[in-house]
Amino acid sequence: MTLFKYFCFTNTIFILLFNQTDSHQNVSLVTEPESAQIQHKKAMIEMDLNERPTFTGPSNARQYAVVESFKHAWRGYKEHAWGHDNLKPVSGMASDWFSLGLTIVDSLDTAFIMGLTDEYEEGKEWIKKELIFTKNKDVNFFEVTIRVLGALLTNYHFTEDDMFLDKAKDLGDRLMAAFSSPSGIPYSDVNLGTRTAHAPEWSHYSTTAEVTTIQLEFRELSRASNNPVYEDAAAAVSEKIHQLPKKHGLVPIFINPNTGRFLPHATITLGARGDSYYEYLLKQWLQTGKTINYLLDDYMTAMEGVREFLAKRSSPNKHLFIGELSAGSEAFNPKMDHLTCFLPGTLALGHVNGLPDWHMTMAEELLYTCYLTYSAHPTFLAPEITHFNMVSVTEDMYTKTADAHSLLRPEFVESLWYMYQITGNTTYQDWGWQIYQGFEKYARVAYGYSSIANVKSEKSVHRDMMESFFLSETLKYLYMLFSEDRFLIDLNKYVINSEAHPLPVHKN
Repeated sequence: MTLFKYFCFTNTIFILLFNQTDSHQNVSLVTEPESAQIQHKKAMIEMDLNERPTFTGPSNARQYAVVESFKHAWRGYKEHAWGHDNLKPVSGMASDWFSLGLTIVDSLDTAFIMGLTDEYEEGKEWIKKELIFTKNKDVNFFEVTIRVLGALLTNYHFTEDDMFLDKAKDLGDRLMAAFSSPSGIPYSDVNLGTRTAHAPEWSHYSTTAEVTTIQLEFRELSRASNNPVYEDAAAAVSEKIHQLPKKHGLVPIFINPNTGRFLPHATITLGARGDSYYEYLLKQWLQTGKTINYLLDDYMTAMEGVREFLAKRSSPNKHLFIGELSAGSEAFNPKMDHLTCFLPGTLALGHVNGLPDWHMTMAEELLYTCYLTYSAHPTFLAPEITHFNMVSVTEDMYTKTADAHSLLRPEFVESLWYMYQITGNTTYQDWGWQIYQGFEKYARVAYGYSSIANVKSEKSVHRDMMESFFLSETLKYLYMLFSEDRFLIDLNKYVINSEAHPLPVHKN
């Protein structure tokens, strides 16, 4: 017996096929019958690429609610952890990781986009007077690039204030130490004060996603500063990895900066340590005006590899999910990190830029599966990892206790925003509102918003940590998702880095 579930979308009919004839059969490919092929409008609007965006603040109740949430989180951070990286919002204590005021720097452009002048100005003043990179302390090359360098460049582009560019150049010069390895593949750890770099203490390897998720930022630093050295170093990494053998475009999650080679038989995943490699292939191609063909070729090959090796369907209801190839054996493992929910937005972004229709079909089906990882729990929040049944007559997915925590990650609402801008479908706004209400009910605490220990319990313990990405990404994407102006940050003009910092598209 074949059941059809129809979801009426603006400009589209989304058809999910649930074949219950054989619970042992698993279909790995996204199928797109000719009669159901989706013809999406490619709403590409020609605009002046040099135009700076203007933001007028919230215009509806949902946006006002998100702004109030940001102000609550900012206020708690300001009162209890100002100048430190993160706030512990239950105990009211500060937490440091790199001692770079991450929450201020990372979330400043969110305040700008929301029209929060007071918060923006006090954050800008802290950056001007207090943000220094001379401490003798190791930082993670990737995290500082996407959170700090990316944020400084976005604020420079939004305001044309040279202070931001000067800070970005100082930081970029210090981060360049990461490229000092024999192969040019970056080391994971950089001491900003001494301008030295090394592999992590626990391994000789760097993370593949980390060394391939710094190119947007370093390229923009070169373009903004008229100094090609940053772009040259970062682009060389992409070129080296382009040359390496892969499994149908899919990459192991570890790479040796000394040899420039992947760790053989490491895990292959679109979750942790693998995710943003694929994201930045497409976004680099877009950032450079669609002029670097090997980036597009690598992305297209990788998505074919995802479709062939990682895309499977659960049982009994045939929900599409993206699994992993396990370390050592490369056997298929039916688990999906919440991080993987970035993929629907990336696939949709590729499709609106001319890539095949099956990319959008996969995006829509996978986005619905990601939605189910939220709606399956009483908190309406998703766990860090979801496991899928491939031979079952009862439940398609389940959550292990060790994986049941939520860090209030942005990836699902990020994809909702991409899909909303590209299709105009307001169903995505409604899904986002449900998620937002889950944050408000279960994560809001006295001084901000806390990650929670168990999404399966309405009385879950708070983990007492508010990550900077909650303000930089999660709340920013929700605010933009709820906008009546779909093009608040126009994807024809901007690529959004992995920490939700918009960077301008260039013509070459």
